[in-house]
Amino acid sequence: MPFHKYLFTPRLFKEYDGTKDVYEPGTLEKYGDQLLTALNLMWSLGYYTSPLLITFLYRRGYFVADSVGTLAKFGTGIGLLVAFSLCMRGLGRSMNVVYVRFAECLENAKRGSQDQDAAKSTIRRYDFDFRAWPVDFTVTSSVQRAQAPRNKPLWISSLPCQILAYLAIHTFGIRMIYPGSVQLLQSYIEPMLLQGRTKVITQDKGRRNKVKTADGNGIDTMFVDNREKGANGRTLVICSEGNAGFYEIGIMSTPMELQYSVLGWNHPGFAGSSGRPYPDQDQNAIDAVLQFAITDLGFTPENIILYGWSIGGYSTLYAASQYPDVKGVVLDATFDDVLQLALPRMPESISNIVKIAIRDYVNLNNTELISQYNGPVMLVRRLEDEIICSDDGNLGTNRGNFLLINMLKCRFPNIFKPEQENLAKDVLSKPLEFLRNDSEDLCLSLLMSYLSDNGNNGTSRSYPIEIGDEYSSEQRDSMAKFLIKKHLQDFKSTHCTPLPREFFQQPWEIPSDTDFVFT
Repeated sequence: MPFHKYLFTPRLFKEYDGTKDVYEPGTLEKYGDQLLTALNLMWSLGYYTSPLLITFLYRRGYFVADSVGTLAKFGTGIGLLVAFSLCMRGLGRSMNVVYVRFAECLENAKRGSQDQDAAKSTIRRYDFDFRAWPVDFTVTSSVQRAQAPRNKPLWISSLPCQILAYLAIHTFGIRMIYPGSVQLLQSYIEPMLLQGRTKVITQDKGRRNKVKTADGNGIDTMFVDNREKGANGRTLVICSEGNAGFYEIGIMSTPMELQYSVLGWNHPGFAGSSGRPYPDQDQNAIDAVLQFAITDLGFTPENIILYGWSIGGYSTLYAASQYPDVKGVVLDATFDDVLQLALPRMPESISNIVKIAIRDYVNLNNTELISQYNGPVMLVRRLEDEIICSDDGNLGTNRGNFLLINMLKCRFPNIFKPEQENLAKDVLSKPLEFLRNDSEDLCLSLLMSYLSDNGNNGTSRSYPIEIGDEYSSEQRDSMAKFLIKKHLQDFKSTHCTPLPREFFQQPWEIPSDTDFVFT
């Protein structure tokens, strides 16, 4: 391969050759890459602090004609340093036998040879910068539904807030909501991501794939196939991580322990995934992952469970709203509306800007999405959650409570009257272990009989269910407690503790009278 091609070849991390060692670059490659990495981090830092930096340079008089020469010399110096670093790194790579072998394999895979499967199989022996990874699956069209336009305040009267909200979200705001997209953080945890990825690939036979979305982003995914290991393996669990979570060190481990087949992915802008985690890009990403699972991996929606942790609950519920036939949804430590978490954490003086920024650009409203999905849902609530509670230490302010209540109100409107809604808030202000209900068998029987008698063919996927219109307040209370216990689990933990395997359960749905026997 000619020397000039080594100037822009990707960084190599590891060769899966049976050893535990990572790739060791030579001296020239190592220092050339370190210089380029340092320059890239300086650029990122300058971008994040650009308002302060521009103000500082302006006050020092750098934006006048006399300073053009100084700025030109500075720019030329940086350009020469970049060119020198590229040449030094390229020379080092061209002299390294391991890297030359990798570069030739990558070139063959990109060339589109006749035996593409063999070429991709060879590429999977290496771990390298995912931007250079060949695309494994491409989405040709998105199933994304048209969103109804939101009513906005008068444009002229709100123009200053609109401008500030736009600037905030498109500079530091999206990175505050999704800190995992910050390059500095990714550089810090890169060794941990490589270690986690290596474990999944070598011990669990994971297969890495690049999925190209409808908007052109490349999404980094990891698939563990357990279909040959038992009944659980025939169900695929698609894992959506939190705002600083990565599949390499995230929630995949819990369903993997239970021998499910598992598909993990990283949000746009996280690790190997390109783009930025704005809602439209995140929606296209999870849609592409679902299409990949169905079309390429061969799972039907009826054999797919969607599993989301924290802000990943938004991705999960969006996918459920677009693929209503999925087997079920598991939501761990998630919220009803991100605005309700943002407002208590921001100064009241800028609350109007926060509202516009969230509603117009990052409207992560899980309550709206969960009402569009009629399948079974299980929520896991962390009793010591310091993130999802709007008032730290107050279980009654856990935003998962409000997501559950809103879902049950939508599904059982005649049960959750205002009185029962207040009861639910009181019940959920304490751990579920204090909830007592002696009528669980009766409640289940009433639900099954109602579905059977009202033409639902024994299925609960036709919400709303109008049971309870003639019930007394006490009967509604009993049914409300029953439904809360069937849709919620308590886990005594903080926000980031890995979920133990016993808490990952397939969501409950009302059984049909054909597969249930009363005793």
